[in-house]
Amino acid sequence: MFVEQKNLSIVRKANVTRKFNSEKFIIVEKPNVGWNDIGGLDDQMREIREIVELPLNKPELFEQIGIQPPKGVLLHGHPGTGKTLLAKAVATATNSTFIEVVGSELVQKFIGEGAKLVKEIFQTAREKAPSIIFIDELDALAARRVDIGTSGEREVQRTFVQLLAEIDGFRGLENVKIIGSTNRKDILDPAILRPGRLERHIHFPLPSKEAREKILKIHCRSMSLGKVDIGAVVDLTDCFTGAECLGELFLDISRFWLSFCFPAGK
Repeated sequence: MFVEQKNLSIVRKANVTRKFNSEKFIIVEKPNVGWNDIGGLDDQMREIREIVELPLNKPELFEQIGIQPPKGVLLHGHPGTGKTLLAKAVATATNSTFIEVVGSELVQKFIGEGAKLVKEIFQTAREKAPSIIFIDELDALAARRVDIGTSGEREVQRTFVQLLAEIDGFRGLENVKIIGSTNRKDILDPAILRPGRLERHIHFPLPSKEAREKILKIHCRSMSLGKVDIGAVVDLTDCFTGAECLGELFLDISRFWLSFCFPAGK
């Protein structure tokens, strides 16, 4: 409202704009990642489809049984094992808005800013439902709380408490699901892992030999490999993550084409 200075009479009404500050800190998109684009994660795909895809696509099944579907799921394991890719795939399968945010970006400088940001992110998710909130590096925000800490640590705790309140507060999440991702499940606060919050946990181990072969073949479908031996790359990548396997493959392809374009002695 615009008011007259002396007697505070209303002069005219200001237009209300709905622009979230959270837009500077999050990525809102409609992913285009199919289940066929993921290899070596059959067990993980089955679990996340049960936890996230089924409640969003067929909520009437849970209503008939009379149970509440899980609100969220925690993906944990080594970096580069496909956690973010799996989250985007389930968003594609459910035609959901994918809201990606890094846990460290929720921690702000001034008191109350982080909590306000969390509130706005969930408000955006409700307005764009069905939606999936993907919180990467969750341990940066939801690490185990301590009694004595600096003012910065106390602000992190305030933001964390707001996150817990949004997950199981007075307003229901309805068609909003939360997916957390971390490489350090061991340091997470028990409050975020209890039933009713991120109660389902999916582990992402290092890929087996068969899994590494599937990953490489999926990403080589549209490549001109020349004389690159996929089997040899699989044997060389023991104890590698999926991301490291691709890095090794791309390195071999680069070496081959360099030797072809720039032969030795020329």
